[in-house]
Amino acid sequence: MHSVEECRIVSLFSNTGEASPQGFVWAGDDAAATRLLGLQYQLGLRPEWIMPWNTHPWFTPGEANGKLTPDQVQAGLKPLLALLKILPRASAIVAHGPEANRLAQMLLKTGNPLIWRRGLKVYKARSLHGRAFAGSKERQTEWLIEMGKAYADAMARAGLQLARA
Repeated sequence: MHSVEECRIVSLFSNTGEASPQGFVWAGDDAAATRLLGLQYQLGLRPEWIMPWNTHPWFTPGEANGKLTPDQVQAGLKPLLALLKILPRASAIVAHGPEANRLAQMLLKTGNPLIWRRGLKVYKARSLHGRAFAGSKERQTEWLIEMGKAYADAMARAGLQLARA
């Protein structure tokens, strides 16, 4: 579904809440996944253009996967750089949640030539699940609109066309 060759945008999540039954990275729960997939569908953001990734890309069975420690966020830097090296066309990261944003900012501070060669841009976005998305329907709609603007801008930077309304 996701393509190493075609990926333009990395969707970076703070954590998953729990491991998916299939062992894949996901938005955190069914409601969060539905929000993200709905947003991507509305924008015309095809799965091969996006790569999901976690700030701390490991799940330890038997351990709660809640708020990440600073050491866990730091540990995610090297794998994120390795991921970007195998995604030759990725030019944007949409960082969902505070830990993802912290990792993305660490990445920018590395001064790695890959960042400036691609003009890599980081977009800060709200987490899609849990308390971060608890609010009235109106507030949730506002948050999704803001998130949609981030993805739309990332698509434009990558030369991807938005779906026609």
